[in-house]
Amino acid sequence: MSSSELTLYLDLLSQPCRSVYIFAKANRIPFNYCKLQLLKAGEHLTQEFGKVSVLHKVPALKDGNFTMAESTAMLLYLARKYKTPNHWYPSDLQKRARVDEYLAWQHTNTRPHGSKVFWTKCVSPTILGKEVPSEKMNAVMAEFVTTMNNFEEKFLGNKPFIAGDEISVADLVAIVEIMQVIASGVNVFEERPKLGSWKQRLVEAVGEELFLEAHEWILSFSKQKFDPPPPELLQRLRSNPLYNH
Repeated sequence: MSSSELTLYLDLLSQPCRSVYIFAKANRIPFNYCKLQLLKAGEHLTQEFGKVSVLHKVPALKDGNFTMAESTAMLLYLARKYKTPNHWYPSDLQKRARVDEYLAWQHTNTRPHGSKVFWTKCVSPTILGKEVPSEKMNAVMAEFVTTMNNFEEKFLGNKPFIAGDEISVADLVAIVEIMQVIASGVNVFEERPKLGSWKQRLVEAVGEELFLEAHEWILSFSKQKFDPPPPELLQRLRSNPLYNH
């Protein structure tokens, strides 16, 4: 337990949680790690956690008496407060604009489309015991393929990283979503050498040990055994539009 006033509430099953975790660790930001288990216990739904996050979502941040949600805002808060190296959120106007541009775009593209793949291939059959029909699966995969095409062509292009020659928070936010799809059994990098090279540069930038540590749990998801979720959590999972197919 760190003596820091900063506490991060995380479940590394969650993509946004992994981006915050990797960023904090890579920059040696001291923090108390409060580990939550969303699927096993629904700990984010408790009244106690509601005092930290009224949205009952992770990641959540508590810094003294200050609390906040939303991972992208959290990353920028940490970058500014701890004065992390400039490349994470560049001071150069146009490089920063590239980071902001991706962070805005991913909310309606990489994030939902990658999450749908994970839901249909992993959550629905493993947690809810319901297989997704092939036509629904094909539509979900088609959306994700389009998103990856756009990511490569528009945001990565011929650059080493999204903002240019160095890694930024945008790259972290992108890779954690793609790794969620990898955990679903889809080899995203197999026929995308440009994307594979980008991923390798990213791993080298943050450190392979940290990268694997952050993704160890999600990459073993399909091998895990889960108890039935608490009723309130089960109801929330079943309210997902993808469940009612």
